[in-house]
Amino acid sequence: MIRTDAIALGPILPIDLPALCLWDDDPAITRLNRPYLPQNLQRQSDFWLNAGNDRERVFFAIRKRPSPDIIGHVQIMEIEAIHRSASLGILIGKVEDRGQGYGRQAMQLAIDYCWRHLNLRRLSLRVHAENEAAIALYIQLGFAIEGVLRQAEFIDGDWKDITLMALLRPEA
Repeated sequence: MIRTDAIALGPILPIDLPALCLWDDDPAITRLNRPYLPQNLQRQSDFWLNAGNDRERVFFAIRKRPSPDIIGHVQIMEIEAIHRSASLGILIGKVEDRGQGYGRQAMQLAIDYCWRHLNLRRLSLRVHAENEAAIALYIQLGFAIEGVLRQAEFIDGDWKDITLMALLRPEA
């Protein structure tokens, strides 16, 4: 487990599945990332608990310390060992936990993990262009905007632009 004073990143556990399923089955939450699809506990279990069998992804639960309850997750996906790159994703599931700095701390821990433990050099992410708060956070963390995919996703009746961002590991 890796941590700050306020949060800890650790494994996704079976006890986390009801919360993950609830967030993934909420159209207001999923529209931040993709079109809504109805979810079920079995689909969630297959996705979250089998990540250990896939060397191209690492998932972390975000927990407020000292509580064991999950408040969100970080996904490190598309890990390319040869190119030393991956893509990141984050979700703070509980509305009351957003805007409290937990996402910033979780992303910083995930970035440090990618540099120190996965030996990566480049991290990328995709964010809806209208999500100005997320884009501002990523810029503060050192990500640069690399481009925009115009009208790239159709979500909740609207076409969404996607901002592409990347962070390069500082040279030591």
